[in-house]
Amino acid sequence: MLAYSHSYGLGNREEDGAVRWISVLNNVADQLYYPCEHIAWAADTELIKVKSDKWWLFSTVLWGTSLLLGILRSLRVLLLLKKKLKNRDEGRKSRIQLRRQMRGELLSILSSMADLSNAIHWMPPGFLWAGRFPNWLVGLLGTTSSLIGLIQINAGDGEQSDTTQSSPQ
Repeated sequence: MLAYSHSYGLGNREEDGAVRWISVLNNVADQLYYPCEHIAWAADTELIKVKSDKWWLFSTVLWGTSLLLGILRSLRVLLLLKKKLKNRDEGRKSRIQLRRQMRGELLSILSSMADLSNAIHWMPPGFLWAGRFPNWLVGLLGTTSSLIGLIQINAGDGEQSDTTQSSPQ
């Protein structure tokens, strides 16, 4: 994660300023999440002498923040792709690629919404629907998110093979 955030930097290669800053904030949330989670784990296993409750809360809030920022980023990218799709200058191949990207963003939104629902479930009682999901729903949301991730990986493999098959050798 640190290597990715370092390579992304402040997102200077992004065309859209909103996408850039949402991505930077998302990277910050992700960078803070991992140490909080590790401190909570270390406290639970009594490697360090601190209460783990607040560290689990911090990590869950950061997880939810990261998911929410990811959803916002995908929504912004969807809007930008929709504008490009309306552009009459785009060729057929380009339009197919734009639609494929839009499907990917929609899948990302669905996956993040399932994970965000679970993140809220793990918050302290009294926060929205925290602690109210039955075990089967928590499992279903996690499974849904995982299946979407597998679909996205498979779609990415298909795109990769399409480009490698059509390239001259």
